[in-house]
Amino acid sequence: MGLSARLDAKLKEIAARIGNGSVSVGFLAGATYPDGQSVATVAFWNEFGTKGRAHGDAPHPDAVAEGIRSEPQLSGGLPPRPFFRRMVAAESGAWGTNLGKAVVASKGDGNRALGLMGEEIKGELQQSINLLTSPPLKPSTIKRKGFAKPLIDTGDMLRSVDYRVDG
Repeated sequence: MGLSARLDAKLKEIAARIGNGSVSVGFLAGATYPDGQSVATVAFWNEFGTKGRAHGDAPHPDAVAEGIRSEPQLSGGLPPRPFFRRMVAAESGAWGTNLGKAVVASKGDGNRALGLMGEEIKGELQQSINLLTSPPLKPSTIKRKGFAKPLIDTGDMLRSVDYRVDG
């Protein structure tokens, strides 16, 4: 057996051992506030804002595709606070390399490697929530909350960031 055939066989063996699982990171199904409101829904409203539309209406397609709000900004509602998209843009470039390191660290256990990646990305998302400061809150919101930190009120959204490994 030649070198090429041995390398091909070894790569197939590694791929079979790793599997083809996936990891989901964010606000998973079932995460709710004490009143039953979906955390994913509130995170969506925070990410894309609610100005100019009723809660629950989808954002303008250009806003999703471009990461901006291109429809007219009407009074009322929440401004977009794109904590999730900014995190992905800032961190995702390293995920491939870090997954390779996780596979090595887990001795080829694909689910364990994905779990390590889930923990990493979960932490990056929580950090993005913690670091976001703009746009600032309205004075009335600061007065109600007692502090000026956007995206943090009860801490439920921050604590609800989670991951799931499938595979």
